[in-house]
Amino acid sequence: MSVVQRKAMLKAEGFFPHKKNAKGTTIIYSRKHPTAKFVRVVVDSGIDSKTNKVVGKVGVKLCFVNRQKSWREITTQIFTTNTGLVKTIKAQEAAEKFVKTCKHCKAKKFTAKTGNVVCSNACWTAWGGKKKAANTTKKSSQKIVAQNIGPRELRDQARQKKSQKVTPKNQRTYPLNKKSQKSSQKKPQKIVAEILPGDLVTLERIERDIFKEDYTGKVLGIVMSVTPEGRVNVNWTANTSNLQSYDLPFTNWYTTVSRNVLRFKVLSRPVEWKEAS
Repeated sequence: MSVVQRKAMLKAEGFFPHKKNAKGTTIIYSRKHPTAKFVRVVVDSGIDSKTNKVVGKVGVKLCFVNRQKSWREITTQIFTTNTGLVKTIKAQEAAEKFVKTCKHCKAKKFTAKTGNVVCSNACWTAWGGKKKAANTTKKSSQKIVAQNIGPRELRDQARQKKSQKVTPKNQRTYPLNKKSQKSSQKKPQKIVAEILPGDLVTLERIERDIFKEDYTGKVLGIVMSVTPEGRVNVNWTANTSNLQSYDLPFTNWYTTVSRNVLRFKVLSRPVEWKEAS
């Protein structure tokens, strides 16, 4: 697709070019999010502003405009081809629902350079001083209480600690868990699900076939490809949970040998996990 066609496509979707790009030489486009306030859909066109030539793929992400008029990136930028541009824009707009909001000022949260997920408005700076003052008063009151304890009370506390005997680990006895022995004798089963390219996915955690946690609203991704062996390539657009990248699943199957399992949960269509035939 030529430069003229790419620009025409962005204009047809309601995007307008920025005058400057603080992070490079490509032309940046943006427009308002269709439903969320202070959120803009930002597109890196991949067109060089100096040569007016295509130098890369199109990148799409969401940004929140805070009180200081600074733009905070609230979703991971996804690069796509010209044919998948409209679909990627719609997926990023849908990802806005899964971005956490600050409980104090209702602004969207973003991942800072430190790796912490914080408020885009940095509203904690307004009430951070009050908390510090409260903590200092608590510490001073604790010191006063400690000074009022006499030597007799201290001796009584020391005697109570000595009287509490702790059994060494090598002398402890533990009851046998019959249920765990029976489950270990069962043959492992392979559990599979039909994950397809283009699926909008999140995660869920199960423990011994029992549902434990749903990550909807915390983790969101788009399936890019699936190999015949079941390896799933996902472009994660949002992750506000405590999970690291190496914790995320990468196959459309797992075995019942694992006690704790993180598996995909498809949001765009109904998909069930079942035993492999």
